[in-house]
Formats: sequence, structure tokens, C-alpha cells
Amino acid sequence: MTLTLAATPLGNPGDASERLKSAIENAQIVAAEDSRKFHRLCADMGVKFSGRVISFFEGNEKDRTVEILAMLHSGADVLVVSDAGMPTISDPGYRLMRDAIAADIDVKVLPGPSAVTMAIALSGMPTDRFVFEGFSPRATGARQKFFGALRNEERTVIWFEAPHRLADALADAILIFGAERPAAICREMTKTYEETIRATLGEMLEWANTNEVRGEITIVLAGAPRDFADITSAQVVARVLELEDAGMDRKEAIATVAEEFSLAKRIVFTAMVEAKSTSKIPK
Repeated sequence: MTLTLAATPLGNPGDASERLKSAIENAQIVAAEDSRKFHRLCADMGVKFSGRVISFFEGNEKDRTVEILAMLHSGADVLVVSDAGMPTISDPGYRLMRDAIAADIDVKVLPGPSAVTMAIALSGMPTDRFVFEGFSPRATGARQKFFGALRNEERTVIWFEAPHRLADALADAILIFGAERPAAICREMTKTYEETIRATLGEMLEWANTNEVRGEITIVLAGAPRDFADITSAQVVARVLELEDAGMDRKEAIATVAEEFSLAKRIVFTAMVEAKSTSKIPK
């Protein structure tokens, strides 16, 4: 009984490894994120298989994990594939892998394409230290909080974005990181209309607002300058006022700035009180 996670092409079937093809041809059970896309991939790769295909996606991951573990315990080998890239990377598979390891089941990984590593390579940004954050939240408030937690991150930051939310996400990113922060949009990697845009966040927002954006999107953001977190009271006050100008009330702005800079709320509040007492900010 062996559980195997296998990376699949991001778009170009020519990127499929011989190990992936062999694993599919010999699989007893294939747990695929989308069975229709899996069949299409096999057709594009010219691979035939006789194993049973079951669905394994976010909506049924919890229940299906229990079923797959039972299959493994009964002696079956299971191959897990996602629609593109490596299973478990913003795709189903992590819980299954974790539970299989805990149950002392033999596990293997077939390496292959990854949107994360391809995007950071295409961006031209530092690759020695980076952080991957999955998909940004859908809701504006949650997304701003998501970016706020990364405000002082000095490593290169990578995240996935939905095309219909790109402009809103970039606007929120500008609110937190500033319009001049360098970044890259990597779209439709390895596919016919692959495109990489390297610019500032402000320039990217302008592009997103003037173009019809489609396809899979990965964003790479330059890390904050070193010692960026060593901020002064004046910078804290300026940030609170910036958020207020964007529509937040003062209490919410203070809480947001405290979280962004890993400060106690009372420190931000005190800075605002002191600034008010010296008539540096409006009452």
C-alpha cells in the first residue's frame, strides 16, 4: 500500500515527466481534483490507464480522506493528482498526506511543475528567501488584513489571485505596501497566452483596470527593505491617517496599524494622542 502525490503540468502537457505517465498507467486508484480535466490531460499526454478514478477536491476532501485511507489500509495503491502543479500546494492532499504518515503508510512524491517556483524565477526577484501565501482572501477587509500581516516581510512574497479579483487585490496591496513596491504578475504560465508583467503595484493596477484579465494568475511581490519595521511615531501616525483617508474610522485604523507593525494598540493610540496634543493631526 503506497500513497503517491504526483505533480502535473501547469498547462503544457509536454512538461509531464515519464514518471508521471508511468504512475498513471499503472495506478490502481487515481484521486483526481477534477476527473474531466484528468481525462483530458491523459488524452493530451497520450497516456492510457485502467485504474479507478475518484474525485478528490476541496468540497469532499474530509470525507474522501477517510475513504482513501481505508483503501490504503486494505492494500491498494493510490495516486493523487491536482488539476495543475503539486497536490497539497493550495490544493487538496495535505490532510491525506499527514494522516497517511501518521498511520505509517508508505508515501511517495513525484516532483514536477510548480507555479510558485516558476513565477519567482520569471519575476527576477530574490529567490534565496521567499514566502508563499496561497490565495488572498475574497473579502476586502480580510484581504487588507492579509496584506497587513505581510507589510514588514523582507522575503519575496508569492500568492495566487483570481482574475476577476485582481484589480481589487492590487488596490488593497497598494493601500498596505504603497504604489511603488515592485512586483510581477505571471499569467497563464506554460500556456499559449503566457504573460509576465514586471512593474510597480501602481502600474499593475492601471494595467488590470485597462485590460480584460483571464487565466491563472500568480503574483510575486518584492520584500520590504531591511529594517523597514523600525518605524518612528511619526510614521505610525502617518499610517493611521492614511487608512482614515481611505475610509477607515480611527479605532479601526489604530487596530490595523498595530497589527501591521506588530505593536500593542496602546502604543499606536499613545502616538496619536501625542500627535493630537501638538496639533499635528486633526481632532
